[in-house]
Amino acid sequence: MANKESDKLLFDHNGDGVDRRGFLKCMAWAGTGVLCVMQGGVLKSYSLSRGSKPKVAGDFSFVQISDSHMGFNKPANPDVAATLNAALDKIKQLETPPEFMLHTGDISHLSKPEEFDALNQILKGAPTTQTFFVPGEHDVLNDDGKGYLERYGKEAKGSGWYSFDHKGVHFIGLVNVMNLKPGGLGTLGHEQLQWMEDDVHHLKASTPIIVFAHIPLWSVYPEWGWGTDDSAQALSYLKRFGSVTVLNGHIHQTMQKVEGNVTFHTAASTAFPQPQPGKAESPGPMKVPGDQLRQLLGITDVNYVQGHQALAVTDSSLA
Repeated sequence: MANKESDKLLFDHNGDGVDRRGFLKCMAWAGTGVLCVMQGGVLKSYSLSRGSKPKVAGDFSFVQISDSHMGFNKPANPDVAATLNAALDKIKQLETPPEFMLHTGDISHLSKPEEFDALNQILKGAPTTQTFFVPGEHDVLNDDGKGYLERYGKEAKGSGWYSFDHKGVHFIGLVNVMNLKPGGLGTLGHEQLQWMEDDVHHLKASTPIIVFAHIPLWSVYPEWGWGTDDSAQALSYLKRFGSVTVLNGHIHQTMQKVEGNVTFHTAASTAFPQPQPGKAESPGPMKVPGDQLRQLLGITDVNYVQGHQALAVTDSSLA
């Protein structure tokens, strides 16, 4: 969006960093869904806010959800369980049934056992039988992530990183929420970086790579901790691959970037929105009119076609 005088926040009526006009700007910026197709290193996008949803055929698809924040009950969203259930309903309506889900962190709000249990109970109603997780900073608050690992990372390395292969695609789940840098900037650390280098060493350059983590691996807005301090080192191991997609959560809004062979994509939250980078004094839950909340929450559907360096990434709101 252009940096116009009319885009500036004039009155902070709710103490949440955004006035009504500012919210409408954010809503238009976040959008209600985008289909993105990577073709020859160029990302093509199609708005899903109007008209019918384009249908993309492929060998398999999966869904990304993020930032469910079970246990959160502030005015920004007093019922995060309801919006998570709405996300699952949205997944059930997808034209191509997904084979599994990725959850890119902040499962819980305060790392409490009952919050993890609540998510597990809700996911029993998911249309997929398997969900892969990486932790958010809210999942490792009290015990260095032990509670998270007991539930979701028993077979993972270190603080929860791992990889797996599915129908010719190599998935890498990274953890960048331990030992945060000043300001909340993410970090991967030497041990995990060394593991990642070894993990991809044997792969052919033609192998599609999908990396998923909580905090973005590109510098969205370092002043708010929206980036990862040592991400450049991790991405250097992926330069020889023709197709690399990086999926993240954390910032509670859809943003995309293409840099060389890498497509970066951050997902919306199922719990509450956050302000645009730099459009408020600080990040955090953004209160919006109740009848418009679900327009700023959503899911991401990813479709892979074997033999093509193209991943179709579709964002859909919960509205």
